Amino acid sequence: MARGVVDDDRKVRHMATSYGFLSTHPPTQCGLATFNSALAAHLTAGSLSGGVVRVTAEGDDQGPGPDVVHTWSAGTAAGWLPAAAALNAFDVAVVQHEYGIYPGVDGGHVLPLLRRLTVPSIVVLHTVLTRPTPGQKSLLEQVVSAADAVVTMTDTAHDRLLRGYAVDPGKVTVIPHGSYDYTGASAPRRQRPHLLTWGLLGPGKGIEWALRAVARLQDMDPSPAFTVAGRTHPKVVGRHGEAYRASLYRLGAELGIAHAVEYQAVYHDEAALGRLIRSADVVVLPYDSLEQVTSGVLAEAVGAGVPVVATAFPHAVELLTGGPGLLVPRKDPVALANAIRRILTDPEMAARLARPRIPTLHWPAVAARYEALADRLLERSRTTAATA
Repeated sequence: MARGVVDDDRKVRHMATSYGFLSTHPPTQCGLATFNSALAAHLTAGSLSGGVVRVTAEGDDQGPGPDVVHTWSAGTAAGWLPAAAALNAFDVAVVQHEYGIYPGVDGGHVLPLLRRLTVPSIVVLHTVLTRPTPGQKSLLEQVVSAADAVVTMTDTAHDRLLRGYAVDPGKVTVIPHGSYDYTGASAPRRQRPHLLTWGLLGPGKGIEWALRAVARLQDMDPSPAFTVAGRTHPKVVGRHGEAYRASLYRLGAELGIAHAVEYQAVYHDEAALGRLIRSADVVVLPYDSLEQVTSGVLAEAVGAGVPVVATAFPHAVELLTGGPGLLVPRKDPVALANAIRRILTDPEMAARLARPRIPTLHWPAVAARYEALADRLLERSRTTAATA
């Protein structure tokens, strides 16, 4: 392990640690892949080194990027074994956890991989369910037991994990979801107020409630335009095709607002997404879920300093209460429209909600907290080895 990285003032900045990441990863287009890519880029910036063990669905033949050192295909028997070997080549393994991305029941093949690791491991929990199945509960408890440290991205997830699962509280750390600093991004000028939502589409995103809210705002002059950016989730496409998107098109036509809604069925890169977010007057997150303890879209909107109107899903309650947005009940287009109208017609409120947000949410600060956690694990590992 390399040591002694020094800056121009010849002061030691930190110990250079190599990081191995286990996750879906670009070119896969999903929130988990985007998160892992951003964390890996910021955690290995400068002199640090790293590599990604990319998890792919069966039949995914997209070529890996230059930072991918190994691919674990869901169709490979005992694929966790070479994946673990690849991670053991680094100083610290950072594992993204979702039930649906690894092979096995509830993604259970991640468990033997964790037990095979000989280097300290940090498991990042993207989902903590309030009502898991017995299998999901048992698996998550064993994942936490096998990991050296566990990260939740909200206090809500932290508390839910400690209340609902038999885990060691001392292993669990809260580090927020990172966001890019889009506050300086250039944005196209628009003649009408601009509402925005983005991310992979599918039932539960609540876009239908946002469309009904937009219809209630057509009396404004000028009336707002609404952009829905994002492809349909691949798993939704596999099961139902584009039925959800088609239902949104039909609903928009029935409500008479098809002219006011733009669908961008693309997965924007960082620069394009920054321009799109900064062009918005309000980010609208009308999610149906009561389980969502982490939302990358919410983190990016808050990090960009754009007012948010969201339903009261857990991450939104935690981040927006008394802060940069307004909360509304689920499946309530009247409340959604009223909240959007308040922001669009009250410049003082809009300015207050759009104030630059805490820099601790931006990726460099978030990556520094992961680095500090990794340093503690490595120090503990060295101390244990020295006393063995």
